[in-house]
Amino acid sequence: MHIKKVVDDIYRLSVNIEDPNYLFEGIWPIPHGISINGYLIKGEKNVIIDLTQNIFGFPQEITRQMEGVTLAIEDIDIIVMNHMEPDHSGWLREFCAKNSKAVIYCTKKAVPLLEAFAGVPPERAIAITDGMVLEVGDYELQFFDTPNIHWPETMMTYECKRKILFSCDAFGSYGRIDEDAIFDDQISQEKHQFFEQEALRYYANIVATFSAFVLKGLEKLKGLEVRVICPSHGIIWRDNPAMIIDHYKRYAEYSKGPAEREVTVVWSSMYGHTKQVLNTVVEILRKRNIPVHVFQVPGDGIGHILASAWKSAGLIFGMPTYEYKMFPPMAHVIEELMVKKVTNKKVFRFGSFGWVGGAQKDFEAKTEKSGWDILGHYEWQGTPTAADQIAMQQALEAYCDAVIDFTK
Repeated sequence: MHIKKVVDDIYRLSVNIEDPNYLFEGIWPIPHGISINGYLIKGEKNVIIDLTQNIFGFPQEITRQMEGVTLAIEDIDIIVMNHMEPDHSGWLREFCAKNSKAVIYCTKKAVPLLEAFAGVPPERAIAITDGMVLEVGDYELQFFDTPNIHWPETMMTYECKRKILFSCDAFGSYGRIDEDAIFDDQISQEKHQFFEQEALRYYANIVATFSAFVLKGLEKLKGLEVRVICPSHGIIWRDNPAMIIDHYKRYAEYSKGPAEREVTVVWSSMYGHTKQVLNTVVEILRKRNIPVHVFQVPGDGIGHILASAWKSAGLIFGMPTYEYKMFPPMAHVIEELMVKKVTNKKVFRFGSFGWVGGAQKDFEAKTEKSGWDILGHYEWQGTPTAADQIAMQQALEAYCDAVIDFTK
């Protein structure tokens, strides 16, 4: 890739993770890749905002991109570290070994992480205060402490004259970026829809736990005039930055409920007995004009399940009893939904059992503090009978009524 001008002497430095086997944060599949963006301000003093991860030769690629504006590592005077997670800071150790003069601006909480992550002594750092302004030639950089979006030491940087927000992990998305389409006004409507889906999945996987802090951060920043948003992952928003802000506000508010008028169905089956009522579940939802998203575990990735569950007002779980408890793959899904604070949902559970039940009791215990409204459940022993199918239909009709009322 080549260095790309944002405006004036502000540039984007970027790489794409494209390895289909790579797991972001060691957990999340990224079948469509992800970009890692840093930014460069060339002037009386040269500033780099966030670095890159030290994998796949990325530092060498960013160094090559810097050469496109005749700058080398040694020419950088200021490093702004908005966030110390290794996809932003993994190059910091080697960068500072080659450049002994650059001063690092970061939050107070980030200062000890400089040494812990990169062996950089705290003496090289200046801890920002919230709202602090740094004048660098013709540029004014204002720093905002935005904790837990999504680490406690995260901050954002705002260029006051050009109204550019370097937003770190906020307003980001999965998805590789094409070299000739880095801005929101350079991509098709179809591509916009793709990045919205990838932004939702990124949010649900990475940020959702901290939705309360996202809303606080949005409140703090709402007084700023933002003409351009430059995130650490994803496209740059220069034509309509309000669009991605609105998306993130909506995602964060899903945590308070209700979310969208749709239902996510997650099912698992040991010998096919639970699966035998799945079609009944889906058909009833569709007849009631409720969009439904269906996932099987094991099989479908937790990252995709989280995104769908985060957006949906209703959740239905189909699972058998396994040794008096929930089927283990489903128990893992439930645990992840609890960790990510997927709350304020209308919930139903169904499933088969063998010699005795137990999954429902385990399910209720595991979700006791979830904020879910568990509207009912239906279980049967062995293979479902015609009577079981009828009972399921009746229970699901009542469930659909509740979801519709919830989302009016």
